Amino acid sequence: MSLIFAFGERRPEFPIPVLNERAVRAAAGVVFFFAIVSFMNAWLIGNFQPTRVFVVAFLIDFTIRIFVNPRFAPSLILGQWMVRKQQPEWVGAPQKRFAWAIGFVLALVMLYLVVLRHVIGPINLFVCAACLVLLFFETAFGICIGCKVYNWFNKEQAQLCPGGVCEIVPERGAGGSWAHAGVALAFVGVIGAWTNHVIANDPYVKAQAPAPVESAAPSPADAAEAERCKVPDFAKAIGHEEKWKLHNSCK
Repeated sequence: MSLIFAFGERRPEFPIPVLNERAVRAAAGVVFFFAIVSFMNAWLIGNFQPTRVFVVAFLIDFTIRIFVNPRFAPSLILGQWMVRKQQPEWVGAPQKRFAWAIGFVLALVMLYLVVLRHVIGPINLFVCAACLVLLFFETAFGICIGCKVYNWFNKEQAQLCPGGVCEIVPERGAGGSWAHAGVALAFVGVIGAWTNHVIANDPYVKAQAPAPVESAAPSPADAAEAERCKVPDFAKAIGHEEKWKLHNSCK
């Protein structure tokens, strides 16, 4: 009978605790889906409420993963169910715990900034982007970035890595040739040119902007609102002016 408080499974054929990489990747995909939905709500329409809900759910899930047992984390329960008919791929648990600890710390930062303090600014964007990158690489490519960082701080290097990357040295040219790189660059160039053409010929863009409406002298409340909505220099410097106005409910 397995313990409630445990991290990884003890199997006789492996010298260290292990986790099922297929379930881990599936769980990362589940979390990534909700993360990108909440992020796009905040980025595109300035609605941070889904982000506040997601941050708490993310923190609870990773707390259970790290401090109780990954088998009881909601995302991993769903991930394990989704891949229940697939052959397990056993990977080392210690490096996964370190990687998830990074996610846990990022979740704590977001809890303080977004949920408790309602802070809006570039730091939120950076933390969210970091979470999305970590999750995307895990679920899309099976690359655990946090596991690679694990090797920087531990004398005992990670074992039983996904895809055998800890043991296998790839053959020369395994990542493709210069011809493949040329095809990829040509594709990017064609799509970039087509994107510029589409933007330049957008039929929905109005030919003329509406004439400004003259108004009476601004009231003190209007002056205060104008001061509140003054775009900071950092937002202008990164081309974030319109997004800053959207995120702060400014016209």
